Amino acid sequence: MEYVPNIIFAVILIVGIGFFARNIKKLIRNIKLGQEVDASDNKPQRWKNMAYIALGQSKMVKRPISGFLHVIVYVGFIIINIEVLEIIIDGLFGTHRIGLSVLPNAVYGFLIGTFEILAVLVLVAVTVFWIRRNIIKIKRFLSSEMKGWPKSDGNVILYFEVVLMALFLIMNATDTEFQNLGIGNVISQFIAPLFDGVSPEGLSAIERTAWWLHIVGILIFLNYLYFSKHLHILLAFPNVYFGKVEPKGKFNNLEAVTAEVKLMMDPDADPFAAAPEGAEDDVPAKFGASDVMDLSQIQLLNAYTCTECGRCTSECPANLTGKKLSPRKIMMDTRDRLEEVGKNIDANNGEFKDDGKQLLGDYITNEELWACTTCNACVEACPVSINPLSIIMDMRRYLVMEQSAAPMELNTMMTNIENNGAPWPYNQMDRLNWKDE
Repeated sequence: MEYVPNIIFAVILIVGIGFFARNIKKLIRNIKLGQEVDASDNKPQRWKNMAYIALGQSKMVKRPISGFLHVIVYVGFIIINIEVLEIIIDGLFGTHRIGLSVLPNAVYGFLIGTFEILAVLVLVAVTVFWIRRNIIKIKRFLSSEMKGWPKSDGNVILYFEVVLMALFLIMNATDTEFQNLGIGNVISQFIAPLFDGVSPEGLSAIERTAWWLHIVGILIFLNYLYFSKHLHILLAFPNVYFGKVEPKGKFNNLEAVTAEVKLMMDPDADPFAAAPEGAEDDVPAKFGASDVMDLSQIQLLNAYTCTECGRCTSECPANLTGKKLSPRKIMMDTRDRLEEVGKNIDANNGEFKDDGKQLLGDYITNEELWACTTCNACVEACPVSINPLSIIMDMRRYLVMEQSAAPMELNTMMTNIENNGAPWPYNQMDRLNWKDE
């Protein structure tokens, strides 16, 4: 019977990690539904971006209060969970605080003491985050796309963190052996008196309960990530690495269109000459994007990485002037549609069956797309290098090149460029008349 807890622990651990692995496999499958894109260039710059932006949180702290609090939660939660390694070893082999056996007491005490201080800081930061969301009600958390599940998700993750940190401190405070050593209990020593009068057996029961709930809670949290905006905990690093390293104002060109334009502008080109062998393969099946499968894998990774913080929308001039566009909603809609497509594939034995829906129209409207000023404010504001503008531009490209559905003003401008060589409705011979006025 003494091995039963170890067996139960092993089963819980295997099930928890198994579900997590299954969800990650599904996540990768969904991202790979997008178009492949070559991101092998500028590797030194990509690594540098990952170090400064993802690891160093350099863009996060541009807003000092929320940025500093986020760094505390980020660092605290990651470092505290180093102790999960000790918990796993103890759970599998039936030991108790194996760290005391393999590390000098001073080192072990320093580590646990650091964890306890960070746990308190995380609790403080999470409390401030909760107040900002639910009492102060900061504007960017009140947008229409933040109703329902997105709002609940933000609070659920805060409650998770409070419970996990509290369980960690209670576990330490009720561990009589640990408290008697007097090392590392820099915070828990002040919690321990709350349990005065409890019998040794009762303290042991509380400690074991907190221990089990802590590890089970971590496994639940790990699997909850897939369904939460906090998936960015895992995806921020690859997303920043694969983020755009070219100047923000540079847009990608379609090779087929570029080749056609060059052909039209070449006075020596024979318009009736046969196309080179294989040239047909360079023409895309669709110009632009109308659904998630038309987007690139990096754009789909962007959608899953979105933290729903709203910094992009709060910086968007179109949104600030009352227009319908919200860059955050663009990313959330893309992720929701991608999840819908993934469920369709799961329900049809690995094959997508047309559901009569698409990202353009059913999720994102033409009005939203044409409200964008292409200023890149959303891209600059994102703390994890997400690029909503690239999705907007690809969908605009589809509207223009596949559906001829550009706004009248844009169609007029393009007609003028075609006929007059300029956006204005003047004959080329009259284009400089303004200088004589």
